[in-house]
Amino acid sequence: MKTYLVGGAIRDKLLKRKIKERDWVVVGSTPHDMLKRGFRKVGRDFPVFLHPQTHEEYALARTERKTGKGYTQFQCYFDPSVTLEEDLMRRDLTINAIAQTPEGKLIDPYNGIKDLKQKVLRHVSSAFAEDPVRILRVARFAARFGDFKVHPTTNKLMRQMLRAGEVDALVPERVWQELERALNEDFPDKFFLVLKKCGALKKLFPAIARNFTLAIIRLKKAAKISKNNYLRFAALFSSASPLAFKKFCVRYRIPNKYRELTLLVINYKKYFRLALKLTSIQLLNFLTMVDVFRRPERFLQLLDVLVIIDPNCTAQKKYLLQAYKKTMKITGKTLLAQKIPAAQIPAVLRRLRLKTLQKNS
Repeated sequence: MKTYLVGGAIRDKLLKRKIKERDWVVVGSTPHDMLKRGFRKVGRDFPVFLHPQTHEEYALARTERKTGKGYTQFQCYFDPSVTLEEDLMRRDLTINAIAQTPEGKLIDPYNGIKDLKQKVLRHVSSAFAEDPVRILRVARFAARFGDFKVHPTTNKLMRQMLRAGEVDALVPERVWQELERALNEDFPDKFFLVLKKCGALKKLFPAIARNFTLAIIRLKKAAKISKNNYLRFAALFSSASPLAFKKFCVRYRIPNKYRELTLLVINYKKYFRLALKLTSIQLLNFLTMVDVFRRPERFLQLLDVLVIIDPNCTAQKKYLLQAYKKTMKITGKTLLAQKIPAAQIPAVLRRLRLKTLQKNS
């Protein structure tokens, strides 16, 4: 039995990046042997075990054979005779197919170290085409590293996968998972640029394909000023039509917090530009429509996104913030303390807030 540190831990160590987790491959062992050594089995379909002390994942060396479309139809083969090189061959990219012995010796059968130095994202073998999620993973690695380029042969293979209909087999949850992760990377715009280059953008994200250049500009601006995923997402989709965005949300079951903020941006960006010209009643109506009194944090995010969309509207943002602060001082609790009947509170609140805005207009 031999164990090797593999994958992301080796890649990140060579790139001098923080190692988030460590995965191991075990060669020359069986599930029975692993259990006897105190490992706990956690993989339902694959031979993956947790170390009894470190709780790190140890997977038996394996090969896979595709049995249908998509990424769930695979037949896994694991046996003590499977070599390390055979296990590494089934991985997605050469930079993720590097192993290290317990003594620290690097094993690099597919030239991953060279690709790391040259900043290239290259598939290990033709088996890459068997899993459509790998298209999204390549795009996400581009978003993480920023200056890595997809090798032309890999981009060609990704295009072939698209034509073969492999992308159609992606389930909504997995697409959303990869998108959310990509938005959290340092260069989220690269995720979409890679997908556009291989032809997958229109297929997966048609809501931003029409105004793609504008969407990417806004996403890059958002990424520079904030690590907040909700803000980045809203900036990205701010140029989409309401109908296209709603279809996108239904298709990928987008969480409400992402959907709601983005719809506010799409629907109210015109109001924002006209903020300085709004009457007191129109201003209060705007604050009410965006639900500022119940969702003040979301309102502040909304203003941040709206300034990204229109950088010349800083005066509008300042004006709306002032109105927000003035009206937020008037609360239902204050009126209850004054023994105003609960049924009358909404009307009294509106009247007092409007009076405050008129006084300071």
